[in-house]
This record gives sequence, structure tokens and C-alpha cells, in this order.
Amino acid sequence: MKWTFYCFMEKIILKTEDNVDLVVHIFIPKRSNHRVLLINSATGVKQQIYFSFAHFFAEHGFTVITYDYAGIGLSKPLKMKNFKASMRTWGTKDFKTLTHYIQENFPTYKKYCLGHSVGALILGMNRDTKIFDEFVFVGTQNAFVGNLRWRTKVEAFLGFGVAQPLFTELFGYFPANWFGLGESLPKNCAYDWRTLILNRKSTNRLLDQIEDYSKRLTQKVFVIRAEDDVWLTEKGVKSLLEETYPNLKPTYRIVKISESEKGEIGHINFFRSYNRKLWDIILEELVNE
Repeated sequence: MKWTFYCFMEKIILKTEDNVDLVVHIFIPKRSNHRVLLINSATGVKQQIYFSFAHFFAEHGFTVITYDYAGIGLSKPLKMKNFKASMRTWGTKDFKTLTHYIQENFPTYKKYCLGHSVGALILGMNRDTKIFDEFVFVGTQNAFVGNLRWRTKVEAFLGFGVAQPLFTELFGYFPANWFGLGESLPKNCAYDWRTLILNRKSTNRLLDQIEDYSKRLTQKVFVIRAEDDVWLTEKGVKSLLEETYPNLKPTYRIVKISESEKGEIGHINFFRSYNRKLWDIILEELVNE
């Protein structure tokens, strides 16, 4: 347990129903506002990326929870080759483990979930997603290649059509870090990612393979897209909200490059400490909702 002036951070281990240990950090404020915020990470992004952001919200009274999906960061197994995890189990097992923990430990709190990239796509994979009062989506979309910009389309076809399956079969996992795509991924996570990019149904294709709760979600969602995120397009974002989560009630916010003190946001850097002033955008939404 690590103390700071405004909050302390506690590390715990939660076991999924398929017996995988997930490493979780809880940021507990000294003065609680009885609101809990769960952060679902982006693909291959370790939870430490969100620690400064979590600390910021804890300073404002929120209890914040971060975790690594199975096969990522502190939840990575000793042997990655053929490790049994997928983006679908991230939703049906890992995310479900966290919602169960929240229901047991924060039953009277207002509940929020921030989904970064794939962290928003897995919401429809868990019946208990209904517990949340509001969602925040950051840098997420239906990432089908047809929704992407021309240059990104070419990179996606080459990367996910050729390089990714080749290296994944060769190693039994995808060494994503070789390509600047974050942490290495379990084999089936890599193939699910490939589906998101190359299958026209994108997220809906993954949902077709499991029990789908996406159409049951009716909450408010605050949708943030960075102006300089080369992977995101308005078409892809609208596709997610219209075809995957048609019953959510979205409000959209484009974050301009000029709003960043460093002039850099992209797909990940919204959560870097040098963009701390941007975090007020989300804080104001959740405090005033």
C-alpha cells in the first residue's frame, strides 16, 4: 500500500473464473465522493500508463481501479506461447471479474467505466456492464479497415494481413512491441485484433461468437477523440455507436492538438502526465452529470 498526500494505492490480486490471476491497483482517496471509476485499458497497454490519471481522479474524491488483462503487463504468464486468452475472454472473464469486485465492495457508489480503445469494445461481452451509471470512451471505434484513412489502410492490410499472422504462428504469440504496438499479445488476442481490422463487422463479429449484451446498454456515454489520432476516424466512431451500441446515449468531444501543452495527444498520450489539463474534460463530465 503506497500513500500520497491525497490518496493511497493498494495492489490486489483477483482470480478469474478460469483461474487466471489479474493484478489490480485501487486508488483510494482520503476523502471519498462515493464514486468509483474503472479503467479498461487499450490493447497491449499496461495499467501503469493510467496511474497518473487515476491519481488525479483520486485527488478529486474518486476511487479508481486499474488492471491488466490476462497476458498483459503484471498479469502476464511466465510463458506466453499459446497462452489461453483472447479479447473475448478479456470481456467475458477479466472485465467480469472486476465488475463482480465492484458490486461486492462498492455497492452504494455511483459507478463509471472508462473504456480506452478495446476497453470500450469489451463492454458488450459482460452482463454486469449494466451496473455503470455512465461510460467514457477514449480513442475507440469499429476499426474495420474500410473505416480508416488511406495511409492507415495500407499499414493495416500489410500489418494485420501479412506480418501479424506470420509472426503469431511462428512464436505462438504476437510480438507487438517489435512493431510499436504495445505489449506482446497472446495468440488469440492477436487474432481477435485481426478480426477487428479485417472483418467488415469488426466488434460485432467478436460479439457474434459469445453472448452479446451490447444492445442492452442504454446509459450515457461521453465519447472523446483526439484530433491527431491517426487510427481513428469519425466514420469508425459513429459505426461503433450506431451498429454496436445503438442504445447508448452519446455526447461527442474532439480534443484539439492546440489543447495539449505539448501539442501531442494521439491514441495513447491523452493519459500522459503532460496532458494533465485535458483530464478536466472528463472530470467535469462525471462530476456534473
